[in-house]
Amino acid sequence: MYRKKNLPLLEDVRSVIFDLDGTLVDSMWLWHDIDLEFLGERGIALPETYQKDIEGMSFTETAVYTKDLFQLPESVEELKEIWNRMAIEKYTYEVPFKPGAEEFLKYCRTKGITVGIATSNSRGLVEAVAGALHFEDYIQEIVTACEVEHGKPAPDVYLEAASRLQARPEHCLVFEDVPMGILAGKNAGMRVCAVEDAFSVDCREEKQELADYYISDYYEIL
Repeated sequence: MYRKKNLPLLEDVRSVIFDLDGTLVDSMWLWHDIDLEFLGERGIALPETYQKDIEGMSFTETAVYTKDLFQLPESVEELKEIWNRMAIEKYTYEVPFKPGAEEFLKYCRTKGITVGIATSNSRGLVEAVAGALHFEDYIQEIVTACEVEHGKPAPDVYLEAASRLQARPEHCLVFEDVPMGILAGKNAGMRVCAVEDAFSVDCREEKQELADYYISDYYEIL
């Protein structure tokens, strides 16, 4: 574990809030595949910077951005429905926990640490993976960025999750996998632990610089 802050990782932590994709579950790979397929069907090449450009955006913000960028005829709601339909089966059957994540959730439960999710993903896809991985056993609150005014790096989704968990920001620990998400947690006044993921490995140094802690997997905590 890389630690920039002197405070031990879980000291004075009463609530843990996870981003979902690439942080709690291993799912970033499927969005690259969906982006390639979706744009390819429309004769559009996937820009190299596309996934970086949409980093932190809510599902709705991503649809607005994509519609405007490629001048797509579909409405924002139609785009969201298409993406949900393309992703739902994978989220239900092919998305696992990140290494050690379920064990860490069990640890939080034994220690009385409340747990929330603050994600840019859609409610429907979160519910699909939640059902498959039995989030109800571990997680008290789920907030999507579409439910607040601003997506990441604004702090809105993390502050809303903390409010629902009845936790003060200074008593929350955020887990994130991308710089915009790390900034959202920091902007909320929370400590942030960055999590390694194959799709953000090229910005490991940036993540370490922005976050208070950095882990390769959750077994490092346990």
